[in-house]
Amino acid sequence: MSADKIWAEAVKEKILNKMVCVRERNHGKLPYTTDLNGRYDDKSDKKIAYGPDDGLNWWTNGFWGGILWLMYEESPNKADKSLYKSSARMCLQMLSATLDSYTGLHHDVGFMFMPTAVMQYRLTGDDRAKDIALHAANILAGRFNIAGGFIRAWNDIPGCDTKGWAIIDCMFNITLLYWASKITDDPRYKQIAMAHADTVMEHFIRADGSSIHIGEFNPYTGEYICNHAGQGYSTSSAWSRGQGWALYGFTLSYLHSKKEEYLTTACRVADYCLSQISDTYIIPSDFKKKGEGNIEDSCAACVIAGGLIELSTVTKNGKSQTYLSTAVNILKALDENRNDYSEKTDAIVTGCSAAYHSNQHNITMNYADYFFIEAIWKLTDTTTETW
Repeated sequence: MSADKIWAEAVKEKILNKMVCVRERNHGKLPYTTDLNGRYDDKSDKKIAYGPDDGLNWWTNGFWGGILWLMYEESPNKADKSLYKSSARMCLQMLSATLDSYTGLHHDVGFMFMPTAVMQYRLTGDDRAKDIALHAANILAGRFNIAGGFIRAWNDIPGCDTKGWAIIDCMFNITLLYWASKITDDPRYKQIAMAHADTVMEHFIRADGSSIHIGEFNPYTGEYICNHAGQGYSTSSAWSRGQGWALYGFTLSYLHSKKEEYLTTACRVADYCLSQISDTYIIPSDFKKKGEGNIEDSCAACVIAGGLIELSTVTKNGKSQTYLSTAVNILKALDENRNDYSEKTDAIVTGCSAAYHSNQHNITMNYADYFFIEAIWKLTDTTTETW
């Protein structure tokens, strides 16, 4: 067994030990971040704080169920496995209520239902979970703009017309369409996913391999108009978590379609990331914001690491080992400098940032934990397909 795998197995043990009590404290919740006492909040509350996509529709609400399924998959204790399964199934039961209404839904149904409904179907054969996932896939496919060849991100919000907006995050959401196409033997879902990926490849990925966050198109003609800074520092910058969505997302599109251009694009984005990562392997919120004031984002670190691990499985000529070793170094930096494995706190990964210009820095995010755990599971040869 290699030294890296021995290390990953030790980290897995720390995660397994911590998560027993974390699950117990959060059964019946859909958490996003922790409070000052280290306890998870609950986004399943239907009271709306910011808009109709808050509360039960909050885009990260699938990741806690995904964590529970990852724990179910690897827990050696039968009683614990049963409890993880019960809590994960409850998450999907709560989330499925979002499909009863159009208001508040968005392109992030992929993030919501891939780790929950699809994982539940894959691990248990639950046909009801499969039906929920296919329902979500139909909703996502219905957001496709034929003129522009993109999936619309959000519904209009007061004072902002988003009919022509697409964002880099959706490179992950389209995995739900690839899955639906495979499970139904219906090519339409895959065709929409690839059309969106083609559009992103053309308009979002710059010559240096960096990515914009938000692209705006004329929703009637499909003409590309401009990009918006979104969660990055500026329109010309490279929001690091967006680079992770692009890197990992194009790798997944390649794995689902075998289209070589997607693999080439994934490598371009990966090589850009590698050129920007310092020898501390602590990831900044924006790769192009230099000098004082550049905050960090541990969540971006987790997504980039997971993408590099996946990319290492389909690359050759020395790139594979480079991608894998970089991923391991990023994860080790988190393990040694940012992670909290104590039972006092619910989250594992600290040092996350919601957006560069947000006032939310050095926080926890449930999807940082999800992608960290997923990456560790990959390094210890867990075989279940997650995306």
